[in-house]
Amino acid sequence: MHSVRSRYVTSAVETVGPARLLTMLYDRMLLDVDRGVEALQSGDRVEASTHLQHAQEIVAELMVSLQPDGWEGGEQLMAIYRYLLAELIGASAHGDADRARTCRDLVLPLADAWHAAADELTRAAAPAALTVPVATTDAVMGARLLGVG
Repeated sequence: MHSVRSRYVTSAVETVGPARLLTMLYDRMLLDVDRGVEALQSGDRVEASTHLQHAQEIVAELMVSLQPDGWEGGEQLMAIYRYLLAELIGASAHGDADRARTCRDLVLPLADAWHAAADELTRAAAPAALTVPVATTDAVMGARLLGVG
């Protein structure tokens, strides 16, 4: 049963456009941070570490796929990613739920902005307009980061 679901989700990830993949990664990062905070609050640092490390992997992939020279604001977004990665590592290493919550507070407006941009691109429905400058993550990597495949 799990493999059927996994194949379905992997297939779905492989067929989405870059804008949708980016929003899916942000959503998964928020979920990972939320789960990490919950685990820290319940005293389960091992579980928290698993979730926060997955969030770190997503940030690292976003950093690798970001082309900071390709658009205005790219360098600033890279600086945010670097800060976020350092804070996620610190939250995990020190078992700091408040620090993890701060990471979530940083990610949420970014996720909202990318969702709004993706929605706008979808409404525009122009095939050439569906290019988002940061989503060069391939489908296999995207599926792995989303927890499938």
